[in-house]
Formats: sequence, C-alpha cells, structure tokens
Amino acid sequence: MKYYIVIPSHNEEKFISLTLKSLVEQTVLPNKIVVVDDNSTDNTAEIILEFAKKHSFISLVNKTSDAIHLPGSKVIQAFQTGYETLDDNYDIIVKADADLIFPSNYFETIIKHFQSDASIGMVGGFAYIEKNGEFILENLTDKDHIRGAFKAYRKECFKQIGGLKPAMGWDTVDELLCKFYYWKVITDATLKVKHLKPTGANYNKTARYKQGEAFYSLGYGFFITMIASVKLAIMKRKPLLFLDYIKGFFKAKSTKKPLLVTQEQAKFIRKYRIQKMKEKIF
Repeated sequence: MKYYIVIPSHNEEKFISLTLKSLVEQTVLPNKIVVVDDNSTDNTAEIILEFAKKHSFISLVNKTSDAIHLPGSKVIQAFQTGYETLDDNYDIIVKADADLIFPSNYFETIIKHFQSDASIGMVGGFAYIEKNGEFILENLTDKDHIRGAFKAYRKECFKQIGGLKPAMGWDTVDELLCKFYYWKVITDATLKVKHLKPTGANYNKTARYKQGEAFYSLGYGFFITMIASVKLAIMKRKPLLFLDYIKGFFKAKSTKKPLLVTQEQAKFIRKYRIQKMKEKIF
C-alpha cells in the first residue's frame, strides 16, 4: 500500500530533523512526504530542503498565515495546503506533526493493520513524552483514540468523512465520523511514538476557551460537555481548566457557532458518547 505524509510545521528547527530522520529510516518508506513550512522565522525550511536534496520523495511547501497559534484551524489549514499538492495515487494519507520520532517499523505495522481488514479506516500508535530522563505515555486521551499528532487514514475513509475540519476538535470529529460511517478505528500499543514537545505547550487562554467551543461544535450538548470537561481537566492536572471549557461552550452556544457535523451526526455522537460512559461505569 502506498502512503503519503503531510507535515505542518512552524518554527520546528529543534525537532524537524529528528522527525524526518525517523521517517527516512522506516522499514517501508513513504512514497511522498510534503512538509508545509507555515511562516517560520527560524531555520525550519533550510533543514527540510537539506533532506529534500537527499531524498526525492520529500518536498517543501511554503505557506504564510497568522502567527497566532490556535489549536486546530492553523495546523489543518497548513495540512490542507500540503494535501492539495498531492496526486490521488495513494492508499493511505497521514497527517503528522513536526516534533515526533517514529519507531522504524511504525508504517510497516500501520500498513499491515489496513491490509488485515478492509473496514479499518484509521490506525495509530501512542504518544510518549520525556519525563525525568525517560519516555512515558502522554496519557491525555482514552486508549481507543488516535492522537492528532499522527493520524493515518485509508483513502476511502478520509474522503467519506470529508477530510479534516479546520477547527479545534478536528482530531475527535474525524474518529466519530469514522464510526458514523461504520469504519473501524484501531490503536496499536506496540507503536510508541516519541512526542518531543508536550501537547498544548504554546496554547494561551483563548485557546483553552476553544476547547469548550469545540465540545459545542461536536454536538455534545451541555451534559456530555460537562463530563468531558471534568475528565480533560483532571487528565491535564489543571482542575480550573474546567471553568475555561464551560465558558467556551456557552460562548459558542450564545453566538450560535456552526457545528462541525450535521444534526443526524450530532445525534449519533451524543448517543455514542453516552454509551461509552455507561460502559465505563458499569
């Protein structure tokens, strides 16, 4: 199976070489890697070009956007810029961050999963961050969720869900829409990806409100948003984030922010989320 990778990047000179090195050392090489340099002010572009000189399947795309780092919209707009440069001759499309180190067998294993079952729509491993000199699981999500830092989609699934939404919550709505369309989402605990920059390290107060807005735009409703906000605040070990999330939810509701899903899909999502809660409780 042929796989293409799109990597949005912004001021990643510290990490991008490590990411690209881990990709060119894969046991099954990618057919194409497009790195989108989104208005970097450091040496990110130069580092990418050095790799491109040595590896013909790597290319650089330049993009100029707002310097403000809000989760979701900026990174997915950069992804889309890179994706639009690709042809349609792929089986798997991958969105990856520019601060990762993949194990050498990562994509060989990903491909094997896709080949094992035609109904598998997404596959991914788990993120590990460095703490006290060792890499430990970055435990921010459930074990059946694929982190936004590394998403691999079967082409048919990717197109059916409408690609990636340029908004916070994109890496949740994609999986929920997969399930809506009866695709399977597979996580593999043997695939340990080193995440060199902890999630949300550069997010500001406005970005934290965006999480609550995302819960609204996913069609969660207040009850599910409240539960999800408590859980996420606890997992991040910052209880007061709960208030930011709730404020964000009501801000989106008061302004009638458009949903990322249809009413039918929102109804499915609420039912699915409540069912998952019941399974954990009982």
